[in-house]
This record gives sequence, C-alpha cells and structure tokens, in this order.
Amino acid sequence: MTIDIAGLPREHIAFELSPLAELGLSLHALSEPGHHPALHGWVTATAAGLPPDLADRLHEADFLWRASHSDVLAPFAGLSAGPRRPGATLAEELDQMDRLEDERFVTAALDFACGSPDRGGDLLANAANRDRILSLAAGRGPQVLASARRLLEDPPTIRVWLRRLLEDCDEAFFADAWRRVAPQLAADARHKTELLRHKGLAEAVRAISPAMTVDEELTRISVDKLVSGRTTAVDPVVGPGLTFIPSSFGRPHLLVLDAPGWRPVIYYPIGAPNLTGPGSVDLLKLRMDALAHPMRIQLCRHLARTPHTTSELAESHGITAPEVSRHIAVLKKAGLVSTRRRGRYVLHQLDVGTVARLGTDFLETVLR
Repeated sequence: MTIDIAGLPREHIAFELSPLAELGLSLHALSEPGHHPALHGWVTATAAGLPPDLADRLHEADFLWRASHSDVLAPFAGLSAGPRRPGATLAEELDQMDRLEDERFVTAALDFACGSPDRGGDLLANAANRDRILSLAAGRGPQVLASARRLLEDPPTIRVWLRRLLEDCDEAFFADAWRRVAPQLAADARHKTELLRHKGLAEAVRAISPAMTVDEELTRISVDKLVSGRTTAVDPVVGPGLTFIPSSFGRPHLLVLDAPGWRPVIYYPIGAPNLTGPGSVDLLKLRMDALAHPMRIQLCRHLARTPHTTSELAESHGITAPEVSRHIAVLKKAGLVSTRRRGRYVLHQLDVGTVARLGTDFLETVLR
C-alpha cells in the first residue's frame, strides 16, 4: 500500500490523538478478541460488565468495526470544510461525524461490511447501486443485511442511533479506558513529532513500524500489508495532509485510510502483546506447510477479518472457485480455517487464536 507525499510540506504532517478512533479500535477488540490476546483480561472484564441492552446494540453495529476500522470513525478526514484534524474530545469528534454528508457517511459505513462498495457510486439515489450493495450485504448474513437496509432507507435516524450508542459506550467503559491510555498515546505522539521535526519523516516512520518505509526522494510512503492500495496526501481537491494516530487498543493492526476524497490517515500500534503457546511438532509442520503457499497467505489475510464465501475469495484474488476450495481444504486440514453454513451461503473464517500460537510475526503480518 502506498501514499503519495511528493511535495507535501512537513507542516501538513501531524501526529494526533483521536478518542473516537481509539473507541472504535476498542470495540473491534471486543468483537474480535482473538486478534488481541494481550487484551484478554480487559476484554473479558469489559464484556462481562456491559448492560444487556448496550451489548445487543453493539452487536447490531459491529459491522463498523469487526472486519476493520470504518472510515466514519475518522470523520475529520472526510469533511469538505473546516480543520482536518481530530477533535480534542470524543464529543467534538462525534460532532464532526454529524457533519459528514449522508452519502459519504453511508458509503463509508457500508465499505467493509459489503465488500468495499464503489466509493464513486451514488448509493442513496441510485436504485441499481442500492440493490448491488444489498446483494453484497446478504452474503454477510441477515444482521448486516438489515443494517444496510436501514442505512440506505433512513440515514438520519441511524446516525442519531449510532451517536447515542457511542456515547453510551463512553459512559459504560471507554471514558475510564481513555483516561488510562491517553497519557501514553500523547507521549508517543510528542516523541514522533520531535523525530519528525529534528530527524525527518523517514526516521519518524521508521520508529512507527518496520513495515513502513519512505523512499529516498521523499515522494512515497510504502506500507507492507497483504493488500494493495494507493492514495495521496497531496490531492488538489482534498488538500494536502497526512495524519498519524497512535493506538493502544489497535495492536497488531497497522491501518491505512485510503478512500478517495478522504485525507489519508495511518493508525499505528504502540505497546507489544506477548503471544505464546507450544504445539506438537507434527501439527506445527502441517500448519507451516499449509501457510507456505503465497496464495494461502493472501486468503488468510481476508479470512482473518471477516468470513468470506468461496466465490467472494475467488473474485477478490482473481482465481477460480475450485482453486479456492483446494486452498481452503489444505488450511482446514491444518486446523487453521473453519467453515459454517448461513442460509444458502457457506462461510470460511481463519481461526486467529490458532494462528496466534504459530508466532507473532505471522499473526501481525496477516492482521496488519
């Protein structure tokens, strides 16, 4: 994944804190605890203490953060006017989210849930586009389909509902969590800002992650992820700017907001989990052999974030459905992938807990 930074002034590169981003990443940890074994204690305690009504509403909305981090949780990057930086408080960032246009909000909200809908399409006024999105949503199950319908039919009501949900999360558990993690996040942002100021962008990026590099001409940032993408921090319409946001809850994810018409944002993890767990030699060999094929690694990357059907995987990777089935069979034999039926759909998903026991390097590469 690459970000064009040719000609980007240093003063338009910022390290910022975002309560809303951290809330979204904490909700992802609650939805996918297998991605975050270092947070097991926090996840267990927080989930046990959730009021039943709040837990139910979080389940309804988790398409916004289960598979990835929805762009609606970085509203500052999508605003067409005003300062393009996160708010100082969660309330300020929720105000920014309220200012997003309905079309932009709905398209971003359905992006990961419905298989990356076309950001250039008109979802609210074009019936064909709406039908296509609903068809994609159906493949994610009845809950996602119902949420997609509500978003397309009545965006204002869903937006009010979502804001109230996030405010209730803040009251129930996040305000306390933010008080604990914000000082560490602020210290990291200050440190990276000093590196940027005194040693340059390449040094600051190197301190964030070895998976990120800057070319010698300072024209491009490359992020080593098992997914392709390209965006620019010098878009003449959007305006120049690149924002880095540290996260305590996000590890091991290194996320890039690369949507057209949105200012690029990089969420980077701080802190390091401790993943351990032995296995038998024969089983370890079977699993490592299964993961030795580059296409199976690519499939694991998709299946780590959300269940996919065989046809979806075939379309995403440009191979035939029988080829996907053969790769899935190898991964299933190694105990790395599970399969379940949902109506007429057969969904495959990576067992992240099992993968975690193989080693942190592979897990972080898949989830990055």
